[in-house]
This record gives sequence, C-alpha cells and structure tokens, in this order.
Amino acid sequence: MPQSADKVLDHAPLFREPEYTEMLENKKINYECGHPDQLVQEIGDWTKSWEYREKNLAREAATINPAKACQPLGAVFAGAGYEKTMSFVHGSQGCVAYYRSHLSRHFKEPSSCVSSSMTEDAAVFGGLVNMVDGLANTKALYDPEMIAVSTTCMAEVIGDDLNSFIIQAKEKGSVEADFDVPYAHTPAFVGSHVDGYDNMQKGILSHFWDKAESRTESESINIIPGFDGFAVGNVRELKRILAEMGIADFTILSDVSDVYDTPSDGEFRMYSGGTKLADVPTALNAKATVSLQEYCTPKTLSYCKDKGQETAAFHYPMGVKGTDEFLMKLSELSGKEIPESLRLERGRLIDAMADSQAYLHGKTYAIYGDPDFVFAMAAFIMETGGEPRHCLATNGSKAWAKKMEDLLASSPFGKECQVWAGKDLWHMRSFLNTEPVDFLIGNSYGKYLERDTGTPLLRLAFPIFDRHHHHRFPTMFYQGTLTVLVKMLDLIFDKYDLDTIDPGVTDYSYDLTR
Repeated sequence: MPQSADKVLDHAPLFREPEYTEMLENKKINYECGHPDQLVQEIGDWTKSWEYREKNLAREAATINPAKACQPLGAVFAGAGYEKTMSFVHGSQGCVAYYRSHLSRHFKEPSSCVSSSMTEDAAVFGGLVNMVDGLANTKALYDPEMIAVSTTCMAEVIGDDLNSFIIQAKEKGSVEADFDVPYAHTPAFVGSHVDGYDNMQKGILSHFWDKAESRTESESINIIPGFDGFAVGNVRELKRILAEMGIADFTILSDVSDVYDTPSDGEFRMYSGGTKLADVPTALNAKATVSLQEYCTPKTLSYCKDKGQETAAFHYPMGVKGTDEFLMKLSELSGKEIPESLRLERGRLIDAMADSQAYLHGKTYAIYGDPDFVFAMAAFIMETGGEPRHCLATNGSKAWAKKMEDLLASSPFGKECQVWAGKDLWHMRSFLNTEPVDFLIGNSYGKYLERDTGTPLLRLAFPIFDRHHHHRFPTMFYQGTLTVLVKMLDLIFDKYDLDTIDPGVTDYSYDLTR
C-alpha cells in the first residue's frame, strides 16, 4: 500500500493511488448493483430537461435538500446571544449534536448547548424527569446565569408542557425559584430556524417583561439582528454605525458577535460577550424595537408592539437603498443626524459600483437562502445592473413571494425573475439546467449544484462549511455591501480568467488589467 510512516498521504491523493482506485471499482461492480454507464448518462441528461423540471415541480410528498434548518437551531442561536446563557434543548442528544455541529462548523468556534437526553422511556412516559435532572446538572456543571429551553420533535409530539415542567423542576430544587429559565416551544417538524429564532426571542423577552409592573418609556432603541451567519461582522459594524451617529442608548437583543469569535489566548471561554441580562428587563422601556430581518421576528415585534413600543422591520439592510432606509429610520427614532462620515461611505460604495459597472451590468443570478437575505441580495444585484432570474426561499411564504414580486417589478432588471417560495435545492437544480444563469448565490450546499450544472457559486448565506472566516466580515450596511461587491467581482473575474486560460486558443482576453 502507498501509505507508510515515511510517506503519509492526505486522503485526496491517497484514494487516487492504483490500489484504491482498483478497490473502489471492484466495489462498484460487485456490490452496488450498478447500471451501464450509458443508461446512467441518459437518465442524468433527462433530469436536466424541461420534461423532468415539470415533474420535479409537481412533487408534493418529498422535500429534497431544503435551503433551511429546523426551529431549535434558531432557538439555540438566539439564546447564545445573551450573557452567560446556556441553551438547553428538551429532546434527544442526537438533535443537540446537530445544532452544535452546524454552528461550530460555520463559525469555527465551540457552540455550547445541552440536552435533556430524552430516550425511549421519556417518549412513552414524558420528559419531566429528564427536565428535573437536566436543569440541575446544567446549573451545577456549567454555572450559567440563565438557561434558555427549547424543544425538539420528540417533546412536541408527546406534548410536553415546558412551563409546567420548569415550574415542577424548580419546586423539586433543580434550580432556585427565581433563577431565569425562559422557554420556547420550537417543533422541528414545522417552520424553520428563523421561526425558532423568533420564538426564543419572544420567550426570553416575555420571561423578563411580563414580570414588570409597568412600562416607563425611555429614548432607548432595541435592535434585533435576526438569524445571521455573518452576525459577528454585522453586529460589530452595527455598533460602529451607532457610534458614528452618536446613538449611545441602545440594546442589541441577542448579541453573538463575541460569542462566536473568541480569541486564542490560552483561556477557554464557555461564555463570552452577549447581551447583558441586566439590560433585558429595562429594554421593555425602550422607545422602539427595530428588527434587521422582518421574517425572523414577526411574533417578537408583535409582542413589542403590544407592550407599547414602536416597531420597525427591515430586510437584511444591504445595498444603497437598503442601508439608506435603515439609517433614516435610526435618525428618525433617535433624533440624531446621519453624519458626514456615513455619507462618505455611501459615496465610496456608489463609486466602487460605478468603477466596475461594465463587468456587473447584465450578469444573471440565482439566489437562495432565508427570505430576508434573498430580498436584500436581489435588491442589491439590481442596483448593480445585474439581473436576478431565480429567487428561492424554502422557508418563504406566499406573502414573501408577493413582496419579492413587487420588488422585482420596480426595476427593469427584475422583470425576468421568477420567485420560488417553498421550493428546495433539487428544484433549483432543474431551474439552473433549463434556464441557466451566470452565477449562483447561497450557502455551501450550493457547491453540489455548482459541480452538477457548472454555475459558479458565491457563498453568502448560512451555513458556510467549506470556506473559513467569512463570518468575521460584515455583509450589511455600506461597508458590508462593499465586501459583498468585491466577492461578486472576484467571482466574475475568476470566471473570465477560467474561460480564457488556454494559451494561443482563448487567451485573447486573459488580461492583466480589467
């Protein structure tokens, strides 16, 4: 065998060695009941046809590679953004392993979360005992100041009542009677991670705010970032903008910017940063609560409005217009002028777009991801003179689709775009094969579409597993949009170079200067 102590090969070159190629070929022939290559090719080509696309769109009983995750993932993410808070998922260990690994693989940071470790007996008799023991163990082992409880499919199917279970656990001495244990029911078989984020945010706020005797309005502003794989960079950029505007009285509800970006300095931080728990009760008195992602926060904003606050929601403030609208709302709520420094940033972004307009104009894109991201990305692409052709959100509603259609109708660059609410990435494969585009924008799961259809992928949505550290840089506001613009242009230029790379054949445009 080619592997030895003197010559240690990585798995990629190792599996190309003759011994392994022969072994894999024998496995295919003898054990995989393979069909002739010609038949496989014929069927593969048929799945790229319009005929197959119609069959694909007609399916109702199966979802194939949805561009979403389940509710508890969003709940864990929301809970992690509060100071010294341990997310506690009432369900099986395997579910929690999925949430932790998903977040850890994206942010390249430990993602602390515990489980009530429900097994078969709990599925039959209920998970009260698991809750009693689990809360006690969590408090004793990890010393949190708050435990944020959510549920998985198993707990929801059997009907476990979190409020009752938490009360009984406190009565049995699992944690002190006044220890903060907010909760949210997050059934994983409906909705998506954005709904779980919303449910947990509302659960945490109601836990603190419903105790208050009254509300005394202040000039403070609450800001909810929403579920965002780029939250480390975006929340820090948000804080910088608030400082530039002189807005000091604000609370970011669920601040994960330090949680998922801890330094390597010899100290392990199970808890790092997060919204201070002391600030959450007083956030009830805020003048307004602003959400950066409307579809991440409908229940939370409705709750805030019922408490007497003004509310406003945006769609992932990106691009010139998207950032303009957000800054003008901040100015209106705070009474602060938008400073010259931010006006200059806006001008620099427009200048950069103009400098590269010849390469951006007319490019076509397919976009998928969460509803707010897809909306913002399509809006920015049209600002560059690009043309969205397919906009897909598996967790998008009919109302979202109508809003997208109105957005696309507002620009000549959106007139040929189709909006796909509730569709998945296997549908996207059909779209890319029958109505090709220049570029695909989404998350790491799109790399299989890139390989299958030849459509270059730009990774701008959660999760990004196969590239590192993208989350440390903003994608929102003027500066974040500039980052997105550069990523788009890099992909465009890489494609130009790849298409003109053959010496003496296609290198007539293999230019040094573009």
